[in-house]
Amino acid sequence: MKKRLLLLSGLIISGFSFAQIYSEDFESYAAGSYICVQSPTYWATWTTGQQGGAQDVMINTTQASSGSKSLYLSSTAANGGPQDIILKFGQLYNSGVFTLESDFYVNTGKNAYFNFQGSQTIGQIWALNVNMDGGTITIDDGQTANLATGSYTPATWFTLKIEANLTLQIWKAFVDGVQIGQWQNGTNAVASMNLYPIQNSQYYVDDVSFDHQTYTLQNLNAMVSSISMGGSIAGQIVNPTVVVKNAGVTQINSFDVTLNYNGVDYTQNITGLSLNSLQNYNVQFSGVELVAGLNVATATISNVNGGADDDSSDDEIELNVNPVVPAAGKIVVGEEGTGTWCQWCPRGAVFMDRFANDYNGFWAGIAVHNGDPMAFPEYDTPFGALISGYPSSLVDRGSSVDPSQMSTQFFQRLQTAPVAVLTNGATWDATSRTLNVSVTADFQSAANNNYKIACVLTEDGVTGSGSGWSQSNAYAGGGNGVMGGYESLPNPVPAAQMVYDHVARKIAPSFGGFTGSFPVTVNAGEEHIVNFSFVLPAGWNVDNMHIVGMLIAPNGRIDNAGYTTVAGAVSNGYESGVSAGLSELTDEQLDDVLKVYPNPANDFAVIAINLNKEAQVVLNLIDISGKQISTRNYGSIVGLSEVVLNTQDLQSGVYIVELLVNGERLTKRLVVE
Repeated sequence: MKKRLLLLSGLIISGFSFAQIYSEDFESYAAGSYICVQSPTYWATWTTGQQGGAQDVMINTTQASSGSKSLYLSSTAANGGPQDIILKFGQLYNSGVFTLESDFYVNTGKNAYFNFQGSQTIGQIWALNVNMDGGTITIDDGQTANLATGSYTPATWFTLKIEANLTLQIWKAFVDGVQIGQWQNGTNAVASMNLYPIQNSQYYVDDVSFDHQTYTLQNLNAMVSSISMGGSIAGQIVNPTVVVKNAGVTQINSFDVTLNYNGVDYTQNITGLSLNSLQNYNVQFSGVELVAGLNVATATISNVNGGADDDSSDDEIELNVNPVVPAAGKIVVGEEGTGTWCQWCPRGAVFMDRFANDYNGFWAGIAVHNGDPMAFPEYDTPFGALISGYPSSLVDRGSSVDPSQMSTQFFQRLQTAPVAVLTNGATWDATSRTLNVSVTADFQSAANNNYKIACVLTEDGVTGSGSGWSQSNAYAGGGNGVMGGYESLPNPVPAAQMVYDHVARKIAPSFGGFTGSFPVTVNAGEEHIVNFSFVLPAGWNVDNMHIVGMLIAPNGRIDNAGYTTVAGAVSNGYESGVSAGLSELTDEQLDDVLKVYPNPANDFAVIAINLNKEAQVVLNLIDISGKQISTRNYGSIVGLSEVVLNTQDLQSGVYIVELLVNGERLTKRLVVE
């Protein structure tokens, strides 16, 4: 017997039966009363003592799935809230089968969010995040995006069920009884549900219930637990993974797995195993092209230890694969605000790497650094004015979102037809280190001279030494959950262990693009070329660099991009067009131009400025809030200059030493003890 993702509901529940622990329809409470006051055994506010306060949620009568009452949550605040309530499950469950079911109503044009906490102490471990926005439900565990995706109808009640077999580590999600995903969760434990309205939330919750039951393993049972196609965009060449779990007590030594997709069978014969109870084995397939339209991927296991296992119901699963069809020639740009001083920014690095891997060929990632040795003022300053904090991201320069929440905007933009398709060309002279870039815009629809071209250079594999290169890390020790391996690293992560990718090195001619990019009227079918020229500092590794040509629309959004390695652009060939000018980089002299020591400082710090070219220099000292403490204008200088800064009168903390050399900004962090 097979089980099908998106259709399965009760085919493998023979190992357990449910006994409901909690069910609530809110009908017994007075309208306008607070749920955490009325039902303190099960409901609490995120912050102790807020019962009946701003974090608590009132009983509402505007909408209800059954009866006349429900909970209503909403927020317009940039960081969400202040409503923030917890449904307590009574204990930490990490074995057996746990099920939560609830009805939701999300207003049109609004969103909803909740999470599972993986510890009885709230705020330590996020086990699951559920986002509902624009008719789409997306589920992640804080480590892997889109573990399950499904749809709902806005302004209509629907039932969402999360079923977690914690013994087998198999989680499922259902919308109105239809399964939308099956996965292995990064955190395999649940203790509570957190209902929290993020910005633009308006949703109702009714008929909430949860239950738990023990689960008994079979003797010999190989289970196909999940299929991952390794991509979600039509045209991608992917490497699917089928996860096989030993869901019995007897060791598994061999089996066969067949993956069928788009009418083609791919078979792996696995032998020589010693797969113990509850262990997983990943079966990797390669070279599968995702095709447009709805197709079924089927994974089947057979010949377990040379024969049949004891439970045929989990030997086969089917996954409906309906990849997103991208707009022709579309590449989405993701710009992330980050800094080595930012303790939560490892999250940004993890998700930027994840997007680069999962959406290769459709994604151009740019890490815009702030307040560290990789900061680049011409990019950092205007970009910083558009984001809500660090880490934050802009997808095609849309609204500011957390890097972990870029998926919705990414897929929306991926399917938005661009005004023009961009192609990068280049020449590279290794002797003079001159990179000439051509960005060719092939217009698919009419435009005008309010559109502009900008060119960004990024670099992977960037390293450095000194405290400014050490990454602050709030995930150290695992108390804030798993985050791409950062939970196993110290705080801060020493510079010697850090490698930075997607680093924004240059944007030319400016953040807003080249004013003279196009004529007054541009017709569909026309081709226009803009040229850029860069002199690259010796410390930049051209083999690790990418060129991002960007078409910026009159409203400031990025319409489309071209994304290539330097070698790829050279292979495309350079085309002559309108020149945006030479970008004379002073960065080559800035790498060693500013030194601050001792750091940390007690009584004094020496600030040494060393220029090999004459330049106008201004030195500022700024506190962590951005307030300027002092400034000194050196005028035009060359060579070595030193100033002794008295730090005795400064409060302990972190300060920014900012050096402006002919307007170019370089910063160093100064710690005063």
